[in-house]
Amino acid sequence: MYEKIVAFIQNTFATKNFIPLHEPRFIGNEKKYLNECIDSTFVSSVGAYVDRFEKEFALYVGSKYAIATVNGTAALHVSLVLMDVGENDEVITQPLTFIATCNAITYCGAKPIFVDVDKETLGLSPAALRIFLDENAEIRENQCINKTTGKVIKACVPMHSFGHPCKIDEIKAICDTWHIALIEDAAESLGSYYKSQHTGTFGKVGAFSFNGNKIITSGGGGVIVTDDEVLAKRAKHITTTAKVPHKWEFVHDEIGFNYRLPNLNAALLVAQLEQVNYFLENKRALAKIYEDFFESLDVQFIKEPKDSKTNYWLNAIMLDTKEQRDLFLEYTNSHGVMTRPIWTLMNKLEMFKMFQCGDLSNAIYLEERIVNIPSSVRI
Repeated sequence: MYEKIVAFIQNTFATKNFIPLHEPRFIGNEKKYLNECIDSTFVSSVGAYVDRFEKEFALYVGSKYAIATVNGTAALHVSLVLMDVGENDEVITQPLTFIATCNAITYCGAKPIFVDVDKETLGLSPAALRIFLDENAEIRENQCINKTTGKVIKACVPMHSFGHPCKIDEIKAICDTWHIALIEDAAESLGSYYKSQHTGTFGKVGAFSFNGNKIITSGGGGVIVTDDEVLAKRAKHITTTAKVPHKWEFVHDEIGFNYRLPNLNAALLVAQLEQVNYFLENKRALAKIYEDFFESLDVQFIKEPKDSKTNYWLNAIMLDTKEQRDLFLEYTNSHGVMTRPIWTLMNKLEMFKMFQCGDLSNAIYLEERIVNIPSSVRI
């Protein structure tokens, strides 16, 4: 069966050369805008392309404001700061996520709590979230207090895994009830919608990534989105070293971060955003090809969840056992087709294994079986 899969993927991408998991496509105005940016000499964090990208990105996802950052992790970190997450606070997230989610939490001095995911979305389970809070938390003075640790559960960070939206409206309702700030990790879900609303726009703030393997890229890059003008202004201020505007004086009024996206990268992103609808159409077409093929092999292809339209950023299949998964990974990678397992669960990593967890049965099941397969836009 593995030989047949490799042959099919090679045929789909029309090559027998090495097929990466996901590579960028620069087929529009990237070089033109880069040259314009270089000629302007404004290549750092001030420039027309940064402003233009922020306006166009906000319009695309349907938020009022967008604040561009150097990468998605920085966008997550600042999103947590905006929600006043600090030393010894706790933040609920999912164990099945890229490490940036937990890194950003710990940058604030906060501690993650791991709650299970849903098998059909791969994202945070509202049912598991509700059970965890009912069993472990209480409201005191309009704050959610963890009865086990006595600490404030300040925020919740669900992640839309591989671009598949989680049940974000249910998660938001639970967070609102428990006075928990909702921050969406939408790093992988540009172009994904849940009940016709773009991911990243359900919480107070959302964070996206433009790493080299994302739907659109500037090599790095990230963005914070929000509808709150006060939060947007503060986000821009603290990502620009918290410098008070002045023609020549250097006055900084709080601890800030050098997180502003350079104009050079923004030039790339403006050009990439012009192509995003083509990229999304191409990737959904590829997903349909995969879906039909794997159905003929009786292998489960991960499809978009109910009430969702996904970007199919990284396509994935689920094998029957961990042993079968490992054999598949060995065969494909040794035959020129890059595949990878889903992430190691965060609660298994040395720096996070001491933190509180709910029942993680679904996350464990998925970790042992999910494999990503090549997902690049085909030219």
